[in-house]
Order: sequence, then structure tokens, then C-alpha cells
Amino acid sequence: MSVSVLNRPTLVLNRNWQPVNVATVARALTMLWNDSAHVVDPDDYRLYTWADWSALRPREGEPFLQAVTFRMRVPEILTLRHFDRPREEAVTFSRRNLFKRDHSTCQYCGVRPGSSELTIDHVLPRAQGGLSTWENCVLACVACNARKANRTPEQARMKLRKIPHRPAWKPHYGSSGIRIESWSRVLSEAYWNVTLED
Repeated sequence: MSVSVLNRPTLVLNRNWQPVNVATVARALTMLWNDSAHVVDPDDYRLYTWADWSALRPREGEPFLQAVTFRMRVPEILTLRHFDRPREEAVTFSRRNLFKRDHSTCQYCGVRPGSSELTIDHVLPRAQGGLSTWENCVLACVACNARKANRTPEQARMKLRKIPHRPAWKPHYGSSGIRIESWSRVLSEAYWNVTLED
């Protein structure tokens, strides 16, 4: 079995079909085997148990897992059998998640120069006691970060495009940058589309 396929993201829904997690394919298969979840076919919304799913053969061009005697389709969406609460967990503060929250856009001038030309700016500079938190960090292009330096936006006469905040959890925070097209069939654009404002 390919390690990269086992690490692909699988969307996990609760029994009300609300997104609650993004698991790896390896974890998804364990949940399916333990009968704690069923695979959702995004084409017709049919639910599959382990026995049903393992009997299906991969379609042409579809990712698969190679076992000793057969190939298995990779599950992209699961629904839990015994969990009803919506996700309440906070999004972990990290560089990757900050890029997702700010849509790889400078929060001062609005340019999208690419990740190598973006830096993390502390709104209240660390030199003035600012902390590395969701509410105090934004993406800034190299030019804007240099212009702002160790000043607040007000001191530098620069305006933030939006006030930084802790984002609500959405599936793209757990998807490692891989967009799974089938997810859009069960999720509204508010959950899925990373270009929408938080």
C-alpha cells in the first residue's frame, strides 16, 4: 500500500451529515473496519460497510490501495454511526492554518505574491509585547512588513483589510492543501470554499 494514499484526507461527517473531522485514509479504514463509520458514495449518497466497500473495484484513474489479492477504492467521505454533535474544536494556530485563514493574501495591500513572498506580521509587534496568536498575527508581503517594521498599523499609518480572529473549523483546515472534489457534493460552499471570507 502506498504511504501517500494512506495519508490522503477523508472527510468525516456526523450522523447529521455535518463535518466534524478530516482523517487520513488509514484512520478512515480503521473506523470502517470497526463499524464505527460507513463510507458515503458522493454520487448517490449510498452508505457502505466494510464488506460492501471492500467488494467494490476502483474506477479508471481513481486512487486505490493495493492489498495482496485485490485493489480497494480509497474512501473520501465517511459518516459516523454514533456521533451527533457538531465540531467544536478550535483551529490550531500554525503557519499553514494562518495562510489558509488569510487566503495567502497580504492583509495590508491585498496582493497574493506566493507563499515565499509572504511573512507573518505581529499586529502589535513582539518588541511591544505582542504575542503569536490568531488575534495578533496576519500575513503581510515582504514590502508591507518592512514598511510597518516594529510599529502598530496605526503608528505606521497602515490599515488592516480585516481584523484578525480565530477562525471557525472548516474541513480545509485539516485537508493538507489537497482539494477532494467529492467533498463539494456534501458540503455547502460556506464550509468548503477556501476563497470565501471567514
